[in-house]
Order: sequence, then C-alpha cells, then structure tokens
Amino acid sequence: MSWMTRLNRHAALVGRMADTLGVDLTEEMQRGSFSPEALRASVLNCTGCDNPDGCEAWLDAHGDGADRTPGFCRNKAQLEKLAGH
Repeated sequence: MSWMTRLNRHAALVGRMADTLGVDLTEEMQRGSFSPEALRASVLNCTGCDNPDGCEAWLDAHGDGADRTPGFCRNKAQLEKLAGH
C-alpha cells in the first residue's frame, strides 16, 4: 500500500471515529478547540495502528454512534475529550 493510500485510509478512520462519537472536527477547528495541526497529528498517530481492519469493523458495528472509542484506538483520549468524556 502506498504512503498516500495509507494516509488517506487513516484520515478517513479518524473522521469516522469522530463522527461516531458525535464530534464535528470542522466545527471544533472553527471553535479553536482542535487545530489543523492536531488533526494531522491524529491522522499520523492513527497510521501507527496495527489494527485498521478491526477499527473499520468496529466503526461498521457502531453506525448509530458510540459513547467511547474502542480500547485500541490510538486517539482515544483526544477524541473522547472532544466528545466531552
């Protein structure tokens, strides 16, 4: 898998995880509570995950939303903080 394909996949996973928690990352950036640099760092952090297939399966199973991320999410603390947990 090329670096750009991998980066795009993980950017989509970060976005889906935020959506699943009810977090609008664009709105958070407009409010100043989440910077573009933080988004880039989250995506890069996600690329280090060794379970993206499991993440996709978890996201598919939680299409109606979730209160928490799975325990293996490398961005768990940050996303749950944005979600107010």
